[in-house]
Amino acid sequence: MVPTQMAETRYSKPILVAVNKPVDEEDSLDALRNHPLFRNLRPRDLEELIQQSRRLRLGHHQLLYRQDMPAHHFFFVISGRLRLYRLDSSGIDRTLDSIAPGDCFAEVMIYAEPPHYACYAEALKSSEVLMIPVKAYRELLDRFPEYARAALGHYAMRAVSRFHDLEIMTVQNARDRLIRYLIDLLPNGAEEGGEVELPLPKCLVASRLAMQPETFSRILAELKSNGLVRVNRSRLFISDPQRLIEISQ
Repeated sequence: MVPTQMAETRYSKPILVAVNKPVDEEDSLDALRNHPLFRNLRPRDLEELIQQSRRLRLGHHQLLYRQDMPAHHFFFVISGRLRLYRLDSSGIDRTLDSIAPGDCFAEVMIYAEPPHYACYAEALKSSEVLMIPVKAYRELLDRFPEYARAALGHYAMRAVSRFHDLEIMTVQNARDRLIRYLIDLLPNGAEEGGEVELPLPKCLVASRLAMQPETFSRILAELKSNGLVRVNRSRLFISDPQRLIEISQ
């Protein structure tokens, strides 16, 4: 009974369906203009698309959309952070990704037929997103082949990233999955140590890496006791990423 109840609770969370307000020309959307999906658009086309878009404000744990819901928009994160997750057959949610300011998500809906969201999108804290009409963007791609080529280049990069994520998830050892995840958080990867911040609460990082929260905490404690990481709440300092890699091989 518990998994079923969890699924029903997740599904009954409120979802924001009302448009908040139009995007003002004075709004700072430099990050949007520099995103691969938009930076090649002519200023007039981009402004027209922005005028057809709307801002949505989401509260903590508020759902933006549900899994299998018809998809008429894709989204650009202005502020806050969102989590993407799916419900498995037992009703337990599985974290897929976290989305930060400057990121687009659900953009694959531009080419999907019929378009339905493949997962849930939930605000992890107060967030603001730009809701962009799929139809309007797709019309631009149909009219201008150079826009379509740029969009396909973005999708190709995303596919490479997803293959890398899949590679991490196929590693059988939970410790190795966590180590590879932490290395990916470093700005320069394994080349240089530094401080990183977990993009999700630890229990959700555990879900993202297909392990129990207790397993995540135990492995992190082991890495800390061996002097491989220093932990301060959600921030971790990795002084020697090569040492981490060595113990995972």
